[in-house]
Amino acid sequence: MLDRLSLSAAAVCLLFALGAPAAQADISLNNTVTGEPLNLDDAPADGKDVAAFKEFMQTGKNPYLGKPDCLAKGEELFSGACSGCHGHLAEGKIGPGLNDDYWTYPQNTTDKGMFETVFGGASGQMGPMYNSVNVDEMLLVMAWVRHLYVGSPDKAEWLDEGARKTLAKYDGKPAPKPGADAPAECKMGG
Repeated sequence: MLDRLSLSAAAVCLLFALGAPAAQADISLNNTVTGEPLNLDDAPADGKDVAAFKEFMQTGKNPYLGKPDCLAKGEELFSGACSGCHGHLAEGKIGPGLNDDYWTYPQNTTDKGMFETVFGGASGQMGPMYNSVNVDEMLLVMAWVRHLYVGSPDKAEWLDEGARKTLAKYDGKPAPKPGADAPAECKMGG
């Protein structure tokens, strides 16, 4: 007769043999307004298999931040999906400004918080954006918005301490075009 410990060990081995999914260390995402869990299955599959998005889901940090080769693509996506409400330089129009250090939703000072707002929407006219841009493109847009920042470096919570000290406010220069070695996700149309 097997003891309980042996039965538990046997059950674990059987689960691995049958291909049970491994435990995930993914961050949890919640709706900015209601706090309810967000379901990534609501969004199309596009962008979910990109390395940068997978990294974001593990760390909650946007891998595109500070990558000049990705800014032009982020700008292009922002212009098409966001600027009508938030202004061409995220200065605010119908929707709030996104380029200063005042946040309608304080959790947007983190990459995870901003992603939750973009993915799940907010109050007012801001609906979920997953049918306008894919989940990886959301990260590119967020990198562009962070690039436009003109607020106090001390309030740029999405950056680590060292990056805050060297943060330069947006200077109005156009985004550089992606170089030949830019990630495929950062390449411009065509």
